Amino acid sequence: MSQKHFSDQLDNEEVLLVFRKHPVVMRKGLILAMLCLLIGTIPSLIKPQYSYFVEGLLAGCVLGAILYSPWWISWFYTVFIVTDHRFIQITQKGLFHRSVVDIGINQIQMVNYEINGIQETLLGFGTIIIQTYMGDLIIHEIHHPARTQQAILGILRDSGIVPVVPLNEEGSNIDEAATE
Repeated sequence: MSQKHFSDQLDNEEVLLVFRKHPVVMRKGLILAMLCLLIGTIPSLIKPQYSYFVEGLLAGCVLGAILYSPWWISWFYTVFIVTDHRFIQITQKGLFHRSVVDIGINQIQMVNYEINGIQETLLGFGTIIIQTYMGDLIIHEIHHPARTQQAILGILRDSGIVPVVPLNEEGSNIDEAATE
């Protein structure tokens, strides 16, 4: 038996790709933690003594870490896994809410990505759209969406799955019409 990389992994299943969201999803928690650090130094402004500054800064660090932890937990435990059999999306929302989406790799029709806006362009994150027979699975704020999309398409092609090529208005493949 091979090594298991996650708890629901099947015995004959090989993990081919693991990716997660961009760390930018933690930005609100980081801003909140920095505000706690600033608030922690306020007692030293009222009564300027070294001990008030150190104690206030320490209290601000502890409070900031406590308030930042839900964002970090959500980012760290949200993971996307592509195996040779399926695509698994494990989404952690807060401390006590976990959502799992499991799609057979043969059900995926196409994988697209979108980078929209200056923030996504400069920081290198975007949206991946996985089209299946049941509907679209939209994953926001993915780190390096172009590389991730190419890796998923490579896994699909290696598995013998040829993604559907879109048709133009005349009913022929867009790739065929472009070469003519």
